[in-house]
Amino acid sequence: MQQAEQVTFGGSGLDRAAEMRADIPALAAAMQRPGARGVVLWRGKPLLQGEDAAELLRLPLDHPLLAAASARPVLLGREAGEVVLAYDISGWEPDAPQGEGFVDHSVQTHPDAPEGSRFVELRTQLITLSPRDAELAATAKAILGWHEAHGFCSRCGAASEVTQAGWQRVCPACGAPHFPRTDPVVIMLITRGNSCLLGRSPGWPEGMYSCLAGFIEPGEAIEAAVRREVMEETGIEVGEVSYLSSQPWPFPASLMLGCHGAALSEEITIDPDEIEHAQWVSREDLAEAFAGNLPGLQPARRGSIANFLLRNWLADRLD
Repeated sequence: MQQAEQVTFGGSGLDRAAEMRADIPALAAAMQRPGARGVVLWRGKPLLQGEDAAELLRLPLDHPLLAAASARPVLLGREAGEVVLAYDISGWEPDAPQGEGFVDHSVQTHPDAPEGSRFVELRTQLITLSPRDAELAATAKAILGWHEAHGFCSRCGAASEVTQAGWQRVCPACGAPHFPRTDPVVIMLITRGNSCLLGRSPGWPEGMYSCLAGFIEPGEAIEAAVRREVMEETGIEVGEVSYLSSQPWPFPASLMLGCHGAALSEEITIDPDEIEHAQWVSREDLAEAFAGNLPGLQPARRGSIANFLLRNWLADRLD
């Protein structure tokens, strides 16, 4: 798929400076350089500036806001030869509470942050951030979220310690190493003739439909996971499966593997424990839905891999 790396969160070519993670003197020296920068997150929300064309803020490492971090920063990589690190200030209690619901639209403003900046839910910025800003924000959100959820050794239960500039945790009691978790998920564009199969989960916004998706199980191939998930959720049998594109999805720590599957049957029998509803949607109806002219059908949001796959299917650009 020629457009594969154009999906949000992927393809910016970030230099992750992996060789520096274990080189403490080199990293310390790089952090002393005036060009070193830090990006800041609060409870998974990155600090952004600007409205319609939001930008991920990169602060000098001596900025007072970074002093509120509760732990050592994580090395994200290098830009123009200078290191960029992620700082977590989730311990701060703002005046504006965090929102609830499918997407958190609330914003928080820290008194020490640059004027005009605010902490914003990353899912509301899928199509506003540049590819580099999106990759940095997604990486920071995923790695900081992993540290928050994996502070103890899964082998013996002791508190683990951060190493490798934030890319590993080691248990001091039993010596077990722990690495950032990424959960592989298949998300599939299932087609039959001129129609595609879309479903919705309980709790989604009214009318929202998307491609079916599910976690890959241990010992399972991508193609097998596509066929199993579609059968479990809708009763549709799938034949040929092909890989199309991927998307890091840090909500909290998934890697979406976009696939195309050819349906061998049409009758839908949903599993209500899996999804709320599913339907076949024609190309013409999907085009009308993207144009906002089909009440009751709201495709997956822009910036998601589901939206990306559906739009490329409409444009006949899956090859």
